[in-house]
Amino acid sequence: MCGIVAIIGKGKDEELVKQLSKRMSHRGPDESDLYVTDNGHILSHERLSIIDLHSGRQPIKGTKSAYMVHNGEIYNHQELRDTVLKHHTFRTKSDSEVIVHLYEEFGYDFLNKLDGDFAFVVIDGDDFIAGRDAVGVKPLYYGLDERGRIYFASEMKPIADQCKTFATFPPGHYYTQKTGFVKYYRPEYEDHEKATEVLDLSKIRETLTEATRKRLMSDVPIGVLLSGGLDSSLTSAIAARLLKEKGKELRSFSIGLDAEAPDAKAARKVAEFLGTEHHEIYFTIEQGIEILDKLIWHLETYDITSIRASTPMYFLSKAITDMGVKVVLSGEGADEIFGGYLYFRNAPSTEDFQKETIERVQKLFTADLLRADKSTMAHGLEARVPFLDKAFLDLAISIRPEEKQPKTYDGVEKYILRKAFDTPEDPYLPQEVLWRQKEQFSDGVGYNWIDTLIDYCSSQVTDLQMEQAAERFTYNTPVTKEAYFYRDIFHKHFPQLSAAQTVRKWIPKWQDNLDPSGRANAAHIQADTAISKTSAVA
Repeated sequence: MCGIVAIIGKGKDEELVKQLSKRMSHRGPDESDLYVTDNGHILSHERLSIIDLHSGRQPIKGTKSAYMVHNGEIYNHQELRDTVLKHHTFRTKSDSEVIVHLYEEFGYDFLNKLDGDFAFVVIDGDDFIAGRDAVGVKPLYYGLDERGRIYFASEMKPIADQCKTFATFPPGHYYTQKTGFVKYYRPEYEDHEKATEVLDLSKIRETLTEATRKRLMSDVPIGVLLSGGLDSSLTSAIAARLLKEKGKELRSFSIGLDAEAPDAKAARKVAEFLGTEHHEIYFTIEQGIEILDKLIWHLETYDITSIRASTPMYFLSKAITDMGVKVVLSGEGADEIFGGYLYFRNAPSTEDFQKETIERVQKLFTADLLRADKSTMAHGLEARVPFLDKAFLDLAISIRPEEKQPKTYDGVEKYILRKAFDTPEDPYLPQEVLWRQKEQFSDGVGYNWIDTLIDYCSSQVTDLQMEQAAERFTYNTPVTKEAYFYRDIFHKHFPQLSAAQTVRKWIPKWQDNLDPSGRANAAHIQADTAISKTSAVA
């Protein structure tokens, strides 16, 4: 995991680019390198060492004239070295190096051979290719300056004040000057009518287990984010089993406002059941409010639910890296794949249900994946997401929606995922956790977090400011004081219209209250449908 900057075009000052790259040194605290090609193009890299700690520095040169920078992990790199690249000579043992060799071997058409999470740029003379992984686990932005130079970067920070326009690089695409953007990732599941697979519970277990096994690839210690919800608990259970086979113990980490927070209590129960080395981290509401400015600078978003949920994740990530752990597994993606959010139970039809799961997966890079990456990488921590493995996506999304729709099973969300791991003869989790109701992360750390946050933001924004909001923020005008407060901070750091246009807001469907809190849904056990009723459209 790292931060990359690439500038295609001559004349950019090398020392300035070093400074721009250092704006995201948090992504790569271990090493920093910059290379200017013979043609004047620049590649810069902030490295977090995960694989090949000693010789994997970037940019990496291929066997010919191409150079590459990469952020992410390629889980099948050894298989590629042993097969289609077996006649190539490698300089390092880094998983990243296979990218430049695949380019030399296949030209532009190689991204579907990669099994992993990635954002990269390869430069070969004046030719280049930039690419991003299938669903956008790794962030990437691109822009154009006044002299026509093209920029690529892992975050907006290095390029926002250098480019006249910039945008989010679309997941599942690559870009070259010859081809423009090319959509290389075209899974069958994107057509909702092809969700015809018969449910096979054992296949769900096997595929998710293999997805988790891949993501244990590391030369440094690995832990797991354990909230006590279904997704992180299953990830923990699978990882604990796989590590136990190697004689290793899993380290788990949870966070809450105190020991009685809903997630903290559930996580403690899971950790005891699995026998993990468990660590509980606590933060105060005052601490959370205090770091909002810095947090929004890291997140590069003003989306309400992303900010609410990123605050505890930010504190947890710092505590984890302070303990010497560089990589964690996380449960992002399961809610989108299986319709886990409470509003899914109100889907008008199975067709609507299926369409919404597909759309939510496609938009993950604007919300949960952005949060998971930037709140962890703020402290140089890499988050890996087994549920978003391509093979698991192909399997799970293609199951008939009739099998997945919660109302079919008395309103139990993610029913088939729970059922797949409900194995009494060899239990993965305690029953009360396996069948626990969905608790969104920002709620689970303690209900007072969101309630107090809304009150605080409201106290910081005047009625007059709200009346003039449309004049100040013509794009995505905030309509609640909480939304205005976040937007004001975002605008201070990123005043460009292009920056505002990169943000997509997470809005639940099929419920009266559009606030993204799970408690805003009437089906929640401790429903509070009065929560900031218009926040989600703010």
